[in-house]
Amino acid sequence: MSFLEYVSSKLITLCFLGIGGIVFGMAGALADTGANLLLFLAACYLLTIFSWLFISFWNEKRKLKKLELFIAKLPEKYLLAETLPTPADPLQQRYFQIMKEISRSAVGKTQELLHRQEEYCDYVENWIHEIKTPLTACSLILEGSRDIRKLQTELKKADNLTETILYYVRMRTLEKATKIQRFSMADVIEEAVKSQMELLIASKIRVEANGDFTAYSDPKAICFLLKQLLINCAKYCPGCLVKITAAKGAFSVEDNGIGIPSHELRRVTDRGFTGTNGKKFGNSTGMGLYIVRGLCESLDIDMQIDAKPDEYTKLTFTFRNRTLTKM
Repeated sequence: MSFLEYVSSKLITLCFLGIGGIVFGMAGALADTGANLLLFLAACYLLTIFSWLFISFWNEKRKLKKLELFIAKLPEKYLLAETLPTPADPLQQRYFQIMKEISRSAVGKTQELLHRQEEYCDYVENWIHEIKTPLTACSLILEGSRDIRKLQTELKKADNLTETILYYVRMRTLEKATKIQRFSMADVIEEAVKSQMELLIASKIRVEANGDFTAYSDPKAICFLLKQLLINCAKYCPGCLVKITAAKGAFSVEDNGIGIPSHELRRVTDRGFTGTNGKKFGNSTGMGLYIVRGLCESLDIDMQIDAKPDEYTKLTFTFRNRTLTKM
């Protein structure tokens, strides 16, 4: 900051001081004060103003220099307001508090973005390790037995993993990408089951689908949701029976597999939570139900989970806005 820049910042104050000086001089002249005395008083007045400008300029420049050195040493610049001492001047204190509130908001946003970035990197890393399994299996099948059915199953696993990470990436902008349209729930269920037929056959899973209703939502997202549940069934309870029921603005998916421990029900939709079953069967990222929950929140669908160990797992999805469904 130059001296001229500092003076320009004080123009309003200088204008009032100048007006005050003129008024003071006019009053002196009207009071028949001698010219020499008026000139002397004017010189003292101007010297006082210049001294104030000069001293305050160097004082402010020293503070700015100290602040710049402090910022240069600070590893995270956005934490500046949290580390600065509170000024003594009441007006500066108010400015300082406003700056601190803005800084805290920025810090919160930064921490949130860093957390999201860390989550994303962790998931991508896990996804890369997970997708290696079906790709390696495909290579072994092509080199060995060349069993077409097994090859199709492994390719479907890779395709499912790719679709899952795409939906995970889109979760932050899902509301913009959502396409609401009229559809038949039975048609979406049929499409989801057909798309996972290779996995279901390989895992010896039987599917029974019943009921129907007309809904207004995003059919692709609903289909993806159902596919995630069928993938979980193929992974955690091979050989089970899966019942998919649609009626009165709600649909449910129930299997007679290994179930879920009661103390884990509240956490199964948490990001990265694998639980007892995930550790038992391995190769689990804990992202499937987390993404399903995110879809439900975006589509205004209520999600309920009921399960009993070694007996069943049932997930029920209800469209909250009943005006968008036709029973």
